[in-house]
Amino acid sequence: MSDTAEAVRPGEGTAYDVEALRADFPILRETVHGKPLVFLDNGASAQKPACVIDAMRASFEHCYANVHRGAYDFSERTTAAYEGARETVRAFLNAASEREIVFAKNTTEAINLVAHSLGRGLLKPGDKVLISEMEHHSNIVPWQMLRDAMGIELVAAPVSDEGEFLMDAYRAKLAEGGVKLVAVTHVSNVMGTVTPARRIVEAAHDAGAWVLLDGSQAVMHMPVDVRDIGCDFYVFTGHKLYGPNGIGVLYGREDLLDRMPPFLGGGDMISSVTFEKSEWAELPAKFEAGTPPITEAIGLAAAIDYVVGVGLSAIGAHERDLLGYAMQRLAAVEGLEVIGTAPDKTAVISFTMKGAHPHDVATIVDQQGVALRAGHHCAEPLMHRMGVTGTTRASMGLYNTRGEIDRLGEALDKVNKIFGG
Repeated sequence: MSDTAEAVRPGEGTAYDVEALRADFPILRETVHGKPLVFLDNGASAQKPACVIDAMRASFEHCYANVHRGAYDFSERTTAAYEGARETVRAFLNAASEREIVFAKNTTEAINLVAHSLGRGLLKPGDKVLISEMEHHSNIVPWQMLRDAMGIELVAAPVSDEGEFLMDAYRAKLAEGGVKLVAVTHVSNVMGTVTPARRIVEAAHDAGAWVLLDGSQAVMHMPVDVRDIGCDFYVFTGHKLYGPNGIGVLYGREDLLDRMPPFLGGGDMISSVTFEKSEWAELPAKFEAGTPPITEAIGLAAAIDYVVGVGLSAIGAHERDLLGYAMQRLAAVEGLEVIGTAPDKTAVISFTMKGAHPHDVATIVDQQGVALRAGHHCAEPLMHRMGVTGTTRASMGLYNTRGEIDRLGEALDKVNKIFGG
């Protein structure tokens, strides 16, 4: 953990020092087209603090080995670091046991694990999986594949014109019966909408359904307590949480994971193998076939230590300030329309500009050193629901500043000069 992170730990009375935090991220000193970088694509993948880079480098340089297999010093040390990362994740989510924490390569693999394993083990043809209209493709396509393979029914709960999750409509879907699993986002990657997770879970459980929450856009903005929320599964990915890519997390209730068959077969997920049959390893190894993402897990633990040190409540407060400032600044940009204006949202703003294609907007502002995302953001059904083909998206993180929002506004004013508002 960096000295800066220690300095702003919540509860110590220290003001949020964004400039000191920015110093922890080497890449923020880069320039783009001769201008200081303004990185506002954190929703796609966030930048990495030096402590994450250092932790991964130290693993490779000083004690790299495979885990769980070697009876020698390097393997034992690396195994301890890898399993220590699992405990870091457990504490981060307040899971009851390390047995409930499964490492995957990303959120997509974690959702596919649940879909494949539930489909082969606990779901049957005709059962319903209920998602929402604001889901990322990674929480749509696996369920479509399961529908086509085994005959489950896939249904979607609606969202409002402002991008809010509609609880009454959701409850009506549950009341129709047959829903065995609810799989919804905790925070929309397009609009930043924060869904009412605890109420979603309570309603689903009352209807006899399990709940999977996609926390890919949540864990970097707010504290997440899976036992308080009450969900059965929770997934997130490392690279959006200021950690490395190639590492994701599945939290699953131990009793459910025990009942589910493995997703992948191979080494390390078995207790014994003969040509006639195999016996599975205990949790969580049952779901971690093959050589795992060792150094990536170590990097993820370093990232979690970092954001916990800064304080997720402090990060959230800083980002809410940025969101309010950005909404005011962008309101002054002629022809700009924000898509998704739910009152409870994270610091994500998707927008369209009159006369300008989203990709043109992103290309023009890039010339000013500002990095935005453009397109359908892996959420085509939501684009159709909101009546657009795509948007440009600014997604803010713990290191962004009001000055950078001013830079964004100035860049968008240049877009208007080109396209005439």
